[in-house]
Amino acid sequence: MRNGDGTGKNGQWGWGSFLANYFDTTKIIIENDAIGGRSSRTFITEGRWEKILARLKKGDYVLMQFGHNDASPLDDTARARGTIPGIGNESKEIYNPITKKQEVVYTYGWYMRKYVNETTARKATAIVCSPVPRDNWENNKVKRADSTYGGWAKDIASANGVYFIDLNNRIAEQYERMGQSSVAKFFPADHTHTNYEGALISARIVKEELVKLKGNPLKKYFLKAKKSG
Repeated sequence: MRNGDGTGKNGQWGWGSFLANYFDTTKIIIENDAIGGRSSRTFITEGRWEKILARLKKGDYVLMQFGHNDASPLDDTARARGTIPGIGNESKEIYNPITKKQEVVYTYGWYMRKYVNETTARKATAIVCSPVPRDNWENNKVKRADSTYGGWAKDIASANGVYFIDLNNRIAEQYERMGQSSVAKFFPADHTHTNYEGALISARIVKEELVKLKGNPLKKYFLKAKKSG
C-alpha cells in the first residue's frame, strides 16, 4: 500500500497512494495509513494500529494488506519484524533486540484476526487483501502466494466472514498478459517495490475488485466514469 516514505522520492510507490483517484472525495475520506517496511506484527507493536482504532467508527472501511515483511526473521538485529508462518495460535517468546524487551510473537493469522475482529467490533467493514505479487517468474508465470500469505489471508477472511480481494492473483494475471519484460520496468530497484506506473496498475485493479465485492458496498462513493463522444 505504501512503498518507501510514500512521497515517491526514491522512485517507489504503493497502490494506496492512488486509490483515492477512483472515489468522490466529497462523499468519502480516503486515508492511506500504511507505512513501508512493516509486518502485521510491527504495525501493531509500533502503535500504528492503535492510532487507527482510536478514530475508527461505525460505517468506516478498512483495507488491510500484510505479508511481504512477515517472512522476515523474528528477532534479527536489523528489524525483528517477522511472524510465525500460518494461521494457527502458535506463539514464541523472543528477546527483541530493537526494543530491547521480551516479546511474544504470534502467527501471521493471529495478527490478521486481530485486525479483522477489532475492525468489526467497531461496526466498521474489514476488507482483507492478499499481498501484491513480486516480480518473480517461473516458466513465464508469476509466482503466486496461494500456499502462503495469499492463501492465509483468504482463509482468515473466509473464517471471519469478511470481504477478501485476491490481489496476488489478480495482479499476477495482469502481469502475465503484459509479459515479463514489460513488467520488469515497474520494478527498477528490486523485485518487490513498484514504481509510479506499477502502483497505478495495482490501484486500478484494487478499484475493479472493490466493485466486484458482494453488494458493491462502496458503490455510492466511486466517481462516475466519463462518457466518451
